[in-house]
Formats: sequence, C-alpha cells, structure tokens
Amino acid sequence: MADKSYDAVIIGGGHHGTIIAPYLAKAGLKVGVFERLDHLGGGAVSFNDTPAPGFRGNFCAHFTRFYGHPAYKEFNLRAEGLEYVFPDTNEAVIFDDETSYVAYAGFPVVDPKTGKTEYSETNVKKTYDQIARFSEADAKAYLDWTEKYKEYIRPAFHRFRFSVPTPYGVPDPLEELINNPKSGIDPSMQYMTAKEVAHYFFESEELRILTLRGFLTSCGIYPDDVPGLMYTFATLHLVLGWETAAIAKGGTQSITDALVSAGKKLGVEYFINSEVDKVLIEGEAAKGIRLLDGTMIEAKQMVVSDNATPQLFLRMIGEDRLSTQMKRKVDTYFFDRAQLFWGPVAVHELPQWKAARDNPDVSATPRTYFAPKDLAFMEDKYMHEIFLFGMPSKFFLLTAPDSIWDPTRAPAGKHSIHVEDFTCPARIFSRKEWRNLHDEFYDSMIAQWQKYAPNMTKDNFIGERITTPIDIQDTHLDMREGGWSEGNCGGAQSGRFRGLPGGFRTFVKGLYMCSSGVTGGPAIGRGSSYNCYQIIADDFGLSKPEY
Repeated sequence: MADKSYDAVIIGGGHHGTIIAPYLAKAGLKVGVFERLDHLGGGAVSFNDTPAPGFRGNFCAHFTRFYGHPAYKEFNLRAEGLEYVFPDTNEAVIFDDETSYVAYAGFPVVDPKTGKTEYSETNVKKTYDQIARFSEADAKAYLDWTEKYKEYIRPAFHRFRFSVPTPYGVPDPLEELINNPKSGIDPSMQYMTAKEVAHYFFESEELRILTLRGFLTSCGIYPDDVPGLMYTFATLHLVLGWETAAIAKGGTQSITDALVSAGKKLGVEYFINSEVDKVLIEGEAAKGIRLLDGTMIEAKQMVVSDNATPQLFLRMIGEDRLSTQMKRKVDTYFFDRAQLFWGPVAVHELPQWKAARDNPDVSATPRTYFAPKDLAFMEDKYMHEIFLFGMPSKFFLLTAPDSIWDPTRAPAGKHSIHVEDFTCPARIFSRKEWRNLHDEFYDSMIAQWQKYAPNMTKDNFIGERITTPIDIQDTHLDMREGGWSEGNCGGAQSGRFRGLPGGFRTFVKGLYMCSSGVTGGPAIGRGSSYNCYQIIADDFGLSKPEY
C-alpha cells in the first residue's frame, strides 16, 4: 500500500517541476512534488550572505526573462512577488584597445505587470550608431535584420518556443521561415557552425567576437559546433540587443518563490529532502515512485520527471527496460559543453572602465564583457586552451553589475557583480586540481580586469562565490560534468531531437519528461515544461493554458 497518493507525481522540484506543478493543479489534479535537495528551484536559486555577509547572490541561473513566459501571466506571478527591472541598456563589450560597443533594447518592456514589449525606434537608432562606430556595413545589416526580426523571425521564435514540436519532416515555426523569402533565412543556416554564422551576419571583428561569445552565453556552443536556427537567433538577439535585459529583484530565487507560492494556493504539496530512487512501473505504465528511504508514492494518472535523459532512464527506470535504439541514444547524449567558472563577487566599488571615457553607458549595462580584440584566438585557441589548461590565457569575461538596479543584492554603498567565463568538463581534472584552478581563475580574472578597469584591484574585492564544474555537478545531478545546459545543445541534441525518441511522452505510458533535457532546452524561460503540459492536457482532456 502506498504511503501517499496523488493524481500527478512530479520527480524533482527544479525549475521546470515548479512550472508544471501549478498548471496540473489548476486543471484539477492533486499534485505532489518530490525534490532531492533541501530547497526547491534547481538552478533558479539565490542565497543570502553570498558571496559575503550582507550580500545576496545567485548560485546557478542568473540571466532570466521569465516575464515573457506564459506562466508569468497565467499565475499572476508579479502578484506572487516576482518583480523585474528593465534597463534600457542591454549588452556591451569592452575590448583591450579601449574601444567598446553597447546594444540597447530594441523591444523594451512597457508594462512590467504583463511583460508587454514595444518596438523602440530610439533604441534601435542608438544601437545603429554604436555599430557604425566600427562598421557602417554591419550597422546597415543590423537595421535590415531588425526589420526581418520584427516582422517575421520574432513571432516565429515565440511560437517555436511555446508550442509542441512538429514531427520530423513537418516544418516548425522557424523552419517555415526558410520558405518565406522575406525572412532572409537561407536553408544552409540550419547547418552552419557558430563560426560560419558569425562570418555570415557580420564583417567586423568586433561583432564576430561578440557573436561567438554569445553562442557560449546562450547555449554553450563553441565556434565549430552547429547551433541550428533556434540558437542562432537566440544568440543574435543578445548580440544586437533586440530583447530587453531583465533583472529579477531579490535574485533568481524570486522566480521559484513566486511559482511555489502560486502552486501552494492551488493545492500543490512540495517535499524537499525526498530523493526518488525508482519509477514504479506495472506492465507498461508508470504507477508511482519509490523514494530512497523506501516511501511509496502512488500516481493515479501520471508521473512527470524534471530530469535529463541519463538520470531518468538509466537510474530511475533501469537500463534493462531500454531498447537497443534507446541505449544508443542515451550513450550519445553528451555533457561536454557549457561548463563555467561563475558566480557573484562582492566589491566596494563598481568597475571604472577606461572605455567609459568615450562610451559612458558601458558603466551601466546589465551584461558587459571584457575581451581581447583577437578573433583568431576565439576561433582557434580559446576552446583548446580551456580543455588543455582549464581556462584560456585571454579571458572573454562576462560581468553583470545587478546591484545597480537591484539594491537587495548588496549592502548600501557596496555592489555585487556576477562573473562568468568558460572552462572544461569536470572529468578533465581532479577535485584537488579544480580547487587550485578556482584560485588561479580568481587571481587571473582580477589581473586581467585591471587592464580594462584599473580600480579592480584585489583590495576592491570583498568576497567571491565562484563555482567550478565540480560544485555544479555535486548539487545538480542532471548537470553532469558541471555543464549548466543539462546536455550539449548543438546538432542532434537540439530542437525536436533533444532527449530520447518520443520527447515529452516517454515509452512508459503515463510517464512524461518536462526538463531542460527535452525540446526547449536549457535556461529559465524556455518552454519545456509548458509544452509538456500541453501534451498531458491533450492526453488526459485537461484544460489548456490561458496564455
């Protein structure tokens, strides 16, 4: 006899588990969520006194646009405490010759309550002028692609993100653009490497460098990887600043808190410190779960897993139940991309960028990179040095001074800056070596930062909580090798091909996947769990989402 019984049992209280739970409850189901860790949210968590007493920092996910997710309006998450700030500045890069570039939000948010955006001619003109400082041709290309993005690509991208994927051979919303000559999408773009995309869209070294770093930021894709249409435009909207930057007050945790608050009001029950050991299968159908402590949980209608392919299928279901084809798919689901040194640093004062003398807005931009103006290094050496030595000799560091807009992140007069640069999979080095690499990265970061902002001396730093792939792998079992993307994002691990055959519906009746390991991919605002709910609603005759 089961110890507890629910209509729907959710394995994992990570981000997608906390999204799908209120949808199921709103449809009238009794829902139980079971999480291994001592907190909910997965990557969407923040902690007090991090990276120093009085500060608040994000442990994992940092850049979010959850105001654009349908759940934001569906559950009125602003009323549940999720509040965003939307700076007009968006993305910046500062080069080692003191030249710089700032992108401004092409579609700023005009109604924070609903997340409504509007096209801004003023901001587009500002970004055009920034690009024209180093390339008139790229500035004109920016205007051309902005019009195509506004009219064709942006609506298609939204439909793609929040709709169930089409079967192979049936064009999805992005693939439909290929047949529309006005969209500018060439069929070959589906198969271009990131390096080829950067050269195809831009002639300047500056925007090519930023594009290649943007592919890493967006999906962990290196120059010789194939991103596909989805990640090509997810990256270009960063580089060109089309979609507004957004800062969640109180950190990423506020997204989780709002979702859980909405879920509890709908009757969802959440359990922490409750690790799932096995999915209980009778015949060909999922009937519940068994926790590691032996507790038996009945699922009257379904089990929904917020886990990536290997953990769910190899550990919780069992390899003996997999067909040869499925075993091959699991074996080729790789985790050797998207590893980072990342986390918040606490400082007495913000960087005083030398480049701000002629481009002052670089000092108040939510995402600011400093980087060598060395395209050949990014294309040919960056990844190789990372895999050989654990870090590049030249950093392409992302800095995010969120406390400018969110004072809750730091004590009065102080600041918190999120930093990140890429590294190799956890397996490459031992734990002792990773501890040494952490210290080497921190020292090297400060030394290189001073070349761009001389005040960023060691005395300016109060504390740091920079994590390594080992730290991430220890806390997030689906982020194997310490990669935030829960599996590589290029080629066969992207779009409708991500995860095992069957996608959201597994081969076990009544067992569904809603994680970043299926179509939708990684990041906080993408549509895995929303689209999984739509599949479940079709299968069980449940109400469809309002938004």
